[in-house]
Amino acid sequence: MNNTKSPLVGILMGSDSDWPAMKLAADALAEFNIASEAKVISAHRDPHGLEEYISGAAKRGIKVIIAGAGGAAHLPGVSAAFTTLPVIGVPIESKSLKGLDSLLSIVQMPPGVPVATVGIGAARNAGLLAVQILAVGDAGLQSALDKFKVKLREESRAKNKTLTQ
Repeated sequence: MNNTKSPLVGILMGSDSDWPAMKLAADALAEFNIASEAKVISAHRDPHGLEEYISGAAKRGIKVIIAGAGGAAHLPGVSAAFTTLPVIGVPIESKSLKGLDSLLSIVQMPPGVPVATVGIGAARNAGLLAVQILAVGDAGLQSALDKFKVKLREESRAKNKTLTQ
């Protein structure tokens, strides 16, 4: 597992108002001692800044990008256009269509520009997917994920105790 402070995952959002949702990804990564960095970079208001960040990410040690976006939700796709790193898109709930617009924008990428997409507001799952991607080459991280899955199973089974018959 990565116990260093060097970030392995970049967490991007188009606005600081997305942070409450996207913080769940950072929290999931922290559970596995994976350092991340969070940045506000708008695909529409700062496309050159986004290109600069994404183009240099691998050189800085970033292995996975998690990009949250609402509305037109271009941030994950534009990020994927600038890199060969895995990009995970998080649709952020919007006021008009409750995030369905964001989900459809992110998931409908053209051939050759893949973006893994989690559910609306599911930044925690994006963080966990990043952990799973990183665990492919890290036996210690894989072991931690195995323990996590056992814990999930035990928590699920324990819910049977609360049922009344």
